[in-house]
This record gives sequence, structure tokens and C-alpha cells, in this order.
Amino acid sequence: MNTICAIATPAGLGATAMIRISGPEAFNIAGMLFSVKSGFDGLEPNQAKFATIYNIDKKDSDNRQCEILDQVVVTKFAAPHSFTGEDVVEISCHGSLYIQHKIIELLIANGCHMAEPGEFTQRAFVNGKLDLPQAEAIADLIEAQSERAHHAAMTQLQGDLSNKMADLRNELLQLASLLELELDFSEEEVEFADRSALLDLLGQIRTEVDKLLQSYKWGTMLKNGIPAAIVGEPNVGKSTLLNALLQRERAIVSDIPGTTRDTIEDTFILHGTLFRFIDTAGIRESNDTIEQLGIERSLQTIRKAAVILWVFDARKSTEEINREIAKLSNSVELDDKKLILIGNKADLASGSTINEGQAIFISAKNGENIDAVLKEIERFVEEHDIRDTALLTNARHQSLLNEILISIERTESGLQQQMPTDLVAEDVRAALHHLGELTGTVSSDDILNNIFGKFCIGK
Repeated sequence: MNTICAIATPAGLGATAMIRISGPEAFNIAGMLFSVKSGFDGLEPNQAKFATIYNIDKKDSDNRQCEILDQVVVTKFAAPHSFTGEDVVEISCHGSLYIQHKIIELLIANGCHMAEPGEFTQRAFVNGKLDLPQAEAIADLIEAQSERAHHAAMTQLQGDLSNKMADLRNELLQLASLLELELDFSEEEVEFADRSALLDLLGQIRTEVDKLLQSYKWGTMLKNGIPAAIVGEPNVGKSTLLNALLQRERAIVSDIPGTTRDTIEDTFILHGTLFRFIDTAGIRESNDTIEQLGIERSLQTIRKAAVILWVFDARKSTEEINREIAKLSNSVELDDKKLILIGNKADLASGSTINEGQAIFISAKNGENIDAVLKEIERFVEEHDIRDTALLTNARHQSLLNEILISIERTESGLQQQMPTDLVAEDVRAALHHLGELTGTVSSDDILNNIFGKFCIGK
């Protein structure tokens, strides 16, 4: 196994940077950068030391002294008590790009190999420090943009999803062992488990898999941002509302109807949850080809949104508003979406026939009652909050759990139809194989390279 090194902090200037080294020769190679007086050789694992790195390329003719490159803090981690499970050295140096790249150059000159993207985490996986879902959670943790995305990633990193998979594996193994036992005694026609009991067990397994699959939509929204579409007829103040929610001028505002021809999107963190607010083109009948394209794109956005902020002119009658919503309902399925009715331009209305319990009345231009809109959006999060549940946030996990579900359903069908035990057992084996692919107990180099190749270098 090669010893690898990489800069583990983001590219660019900063006060400090960190360089990571991992592998069997990590201590020896790193030690070549320090003098005997530095005390690096005697440094105990899990302890940090202030030391001087010398530029070994800059020696005098008698090879007696070197030019000082930097003063650093160096830490040793001895195998197997390190992130990768190997000997690891971490060097915290000053953030100068020259210093960072010079240290890397010296390490490579002394026998290190430059790490590939995700290679440190891949070694942690190979050495049994993490399973595959935990390794993938590290990438999610690095990319987390909000408190809830961070919580979901930390939950997975701490093993909540892995524990669910372990429980599922134990149940499938119990099922498989009973079926395999029957196969061993097939000539004696011995039945080791009542079929109804096996079906009950399969029902419990299917329920757990279904529960995880249903969490995928919410998990990906927490990870990538909950899409909230701002929709309505032209010139009702959708762009003004977007600017008021974001508290900055993001969209162009005009009195001319149909100004917004394409979707405008920006993100906003509301009490720890990332939202993607999307301003859409006004929905109306139009002969303008460009505007029609914008309206169709608006409808596509609405179909994908979890929250719809339907903006209407507060001066309109209840009948007019109901007709607008009916038009939207005919174009888009609204049952699984949070629909928030917002009467804008309330400062210009003498009164509305719509009950205030049915809609929120605001003046986006003056910033009046915007807090009420944000509270209603936050209520949507509270209604769906499942902090203490393992969430699926990864498309690979979803795909494999779908395969597991198919295998379980085939097993159920086989038992119900009194199919031969060997055929039923084959479906259980397929479920276990897909579960192994999910956790990494069954994997190929192509799968691992694809997963870890998406990581940054140094992680």
C-alpha cells in the first residue's frame, strides 16, 4: 500500500492550511522534513507539536544546514487509531500557496504519492473504519448548507442508516436460513417454518423498506433545498415578493405584465432549513411564443415544487381567485403540495371577500406581513420534521432499496403461490446481495471508484 499525501483544506489563501499524509511510511517520510532537534521522531501519537520544516533542497555545500520553509504544528496518529486506519500525519502550516505546494513537493520527493479524490475516505472504508453509507455521509456533511442538512448527514455518519441496514440484514438472514434449511432436508419434506409466519416477517421487512423509500423525497429536499414556487397571474407582485423574502433585489420588478419570461431562483435558510425560492412567469392565456415557453416552464416548476406560494391581487373577488386556482389545479396535481394563498397589494385594497383564515394578506412592496408568509412556510417544515428518523438522501441507496423491495415482493408472491423453496430462496439471496451493495460488503472497484471519485482531493 502506497503512502499518500494531499492538501486537505480548500484551495486559496488563508491563515493556515492542513496537509495530510497516510500510509505505512507516513512517519518516516514526514520525519525527513524535520531536523532531529525538532523532536518529531519522539512525538507520541495523538499529540501535537510546534516544529520547523526545512527546505531540504536548500542545503549549503557541506550539507550542514537548510533554509527554513515554515513553522508548523504537526500531529501523529498511529494505526489503527486514525481516520484511515493507517499511520497518519497532519501538518498545519501557514496558508501561503508556495508553502503548501512546497511541502507536498518535498513529501513526493521522499516517496509519497499524490492522493486521488476521496482516497483517504476510501482507505477508511477498506480498513473497516466506516461502511459505505457512512463514507458517503462525509461528502454530504462537507456539502451541507443548512442545519437540517447537517443533521441528516451527521445522523447517517453516526450509523443510523447503517444500523437500519444491519437490522434488515439480520431479518433477511433469518428468513434465508430457514429456507436453506428446508432445502437441505427437501427429500424428507420437512417444513422448518410456518408459511404464514414467514409472510408476517416479510411484511415487517417490506414496511421498513417502504418507510425508508418514502423518506427519500424529504431527505433530498433537506439536502438540496425545499423548492418553493412563487406563482400567479402576471403583475400580481411575484417578483416583489421574492425580493421581500430574500431581503434584497434579486428579480427585476416592473408594472408591465409578463416581464418575467423565465424562472428566477435563489436560496434562503429559514430556521435551519434551506429553501429554493423560484419566481415564475405569470400564468395566463398568451399568444406570445416566448411568454408561452415561460408559462410552460412555470408549470414544470410547480409540478416539482413542495410549496406553492399562490399570489393574487387582494382587490380581486373570491370567485376570481377560485377560478385562478381551478385553472392551476387542472394543469398541476396539488394534493401533495403545500398551497399558501397570498393576497398582495393589500395596502391598495379597501377590503377582500376572502376570509383571512384562507389567505395571508401582504404588501410585498412595503414589506408588510412578510413574517406571516415565512411562518406559514416554516409550519410546512414542522409538519414534516422527522429528525429522529434515518433519512435516505442518496440516489444510489434509493435505487438499491427499490431492488430489495422488488426481491421481497417476489419472495412474498412465491410463498403465497407455494412455489418451490429453492426459487423462493433465490429471491431472498438477491435481496441480501443488493443490501450488501448498499452497505459495501459486496462491491466492485468500478462502484467504489465512482463513489469516491466524487470526493474532493484530501478527503
